[in-house]
Amino acid sequence: MINIEWKMKPMWHWLAVLVASTVLACNLAQAAEAGPENYQDLPVGFTDQGYPVVGNPDATVTLEEWSDYLCPFCGRHFSQTFPGLLDQYVRTGKVKLVFRDFPLVSLHPTAPKGHVAALCVGEQSAAKYWAMHDALFQRQQEWNRLPDPSAFLSGVAEKIGVDMAALEACIAKGDKQAFVDRSVQEGQALGYNGTPSFRFASIKDEATYNVVGAHPIARFARLADPLIAGEKPPEEPKPEPPELPQWAKPEGLVPDPGRPGYTQAGDAYKGNPEAELVVVEFSDFQCPSCRRHALENQPLIDSELVETGKVLWVNKHFPLRIHPYAALAAVAAECAGEQDKFWEMHHTLFDQTDRWATEDAENVLVTLAESLPLDRPQFEVCFNGRKGLERVLHDLYDAQGVVQSTPTFIIIEDGRGSVMRGARPADQFVSLLSKRLEAIAAVEESPDTTSAAAQDGKEGG
Repeated sequence: MINIEWKMKPMWHWLAVLVASTVLACNLAQAAEAGPENYQDLPVGFTDQGYPVVGNPDATVTLEEWSDYLCPFCGRHFSQTFPGLLDQYVRTGKVKLVFRDFPLVSLHPTAPKGHVAALCVGEQSAAKYWAMHDALFQRQQEWNRLPDPSAFLSGVAEKIGVDMAALEACIAKGDKQAFVDRSVQEGQALGYNGTPSFRFASIKDEATYNVVGAHPIARFARLADPLIAGEKPPEEPKPEPPELPQWAKPEGLVPDPGRPGYTQAGDAYKGNPEAELVVVEFSDFQCPSCRRHALENQPLIDSELVETGKVLWVNKHFPLRIHPYAALAAVAAECAGEQDKFWEMHHTLFDQTDRWATEDAENVLVTLAESLPLDRPQFEVCFNGRKGLERVLHDLYDAQGVVQSTPTFIIIEDGRGSVMRGARPADQFVSLLSKRLEAIAAVEESPDTTSAAAQDGKEGG
C-alpha cells in the first residue's frame, strides 16, 4: 500500500529508502546515457517541462491531451480513439502526444492520487509511466468509487515492476501533487473546464487548435492531416447555438414584480437585472466544492462584479442524490425567500453545513430559520408543505440535459449560453468574467466585429 504517513517510520526504513533512491538515481543516469526509452515500440520520455510524451521527438505536430484518469469520457477516448491515434499518427512519426494532468476534483476527488502515483512511477522510467497510464484507464472501473485508492494504486505500480520504497518516498515528498495542481491551473488558464480536452500545435503554424470532448478519430484527422502537410486546417463549421431554455431567456430573467428578488422564471437573483452578463449557478448545499465557492470565492465575485452592477447572479438548486439532506436545505432556502431572506439563508446553510446535515436536519433547519430571524410559523407552513419542494423540483427539471454535477455555472451573454463546471479560485473566476465583459464592450464599440462563440465545457462525471 502506498503510505504517505512517514513520521512513525523506523530509522532502518529511512535508510532503505535512501539506498533505493540512490540506486534509482544511478539507474536513471545510466538509462539517460543509453538513449531514449521505448514503450510498445514507441519512443517515450518527458518534455523539458516534465510532461510525459510519446512519439517521435522531432515530429512537427504536437497533440496535448488534458485528461482525468477517472473521467468516463477520458476512458472512452483511451479505449476507442487513442489506439487509432497511436497507429495512424504517432507510430508513423508524424505526431507526438503529450499527456497533461487535469483531474476534476469536484467530480472525482480521488483522481489526483492516480495522477501523482503515475508521475512518481515516471521518476523511475518513462516506459513504466506509460504502463501506469494505460493501467489506470484500463482498470478505471476498479478504482473510480474507492474512498481511498492508495492500496489499488500501489498494487498496480508493483505489478508494473516499480521500486516501491522509491515510489513511497516520491509520493511523501509532495512535489508531484504541486505539479498536478499547476497543470490544472494552466489548463484552466487556456479556457479548459472539462475533460478530455485536446490542443494541436505545429512548428509551422503559430496557432493552436482545440478539440473538446471524446470524439472519433475522424474529428482529430480534420486537424492533424493539414497540419502534418504544413497547411492550415479548414475552419470548423459553426453549429447553430441551441435555443436557451425559458429560465435563461431575457423574458425569464426579468424581475418578478410580484415577488421581489426573484426572476419571472422563479429563481432568486442578486445584482443588476439589466446587466449584459448573467451567471446562473446550479448548486447543492451539501457539495464541498459549492461550499468552498460560496464562502471563499463568491464574496470577491460579488464585490467586483455583482455589487458593481456588471453581472446578474441567479441561483438554481441541484441537490445530488449522494447528499441526503441537500434537498431539505434547498427547500429551507426557498421558504426563507418567501420572507425576503433567501441569500441570508443561502449563506447560513453553507456556513453551518456540519450543523444541519444530520439526521435531525428538519429541526435544525427550522432553528436556523428562527435565528435569521424569520417568522417561524410562516416558515414551517412553507417548509412542511409542498410549495418550497415544488420550486426545488422545478430546478431539477430545468437542469435535465444541462447539469450533471455541482457547482455548474451557465454564463449567458448576447443570447448565448456556455457551461462552466466545477469551482475555481476567485481571482480566476473574476478574470474570466471580466474578459467576457471586455469582449462585450469591444463588440458594442465595433458593431461590425463578431465575437467568438463561448466554448462549452465537456466533462466526464
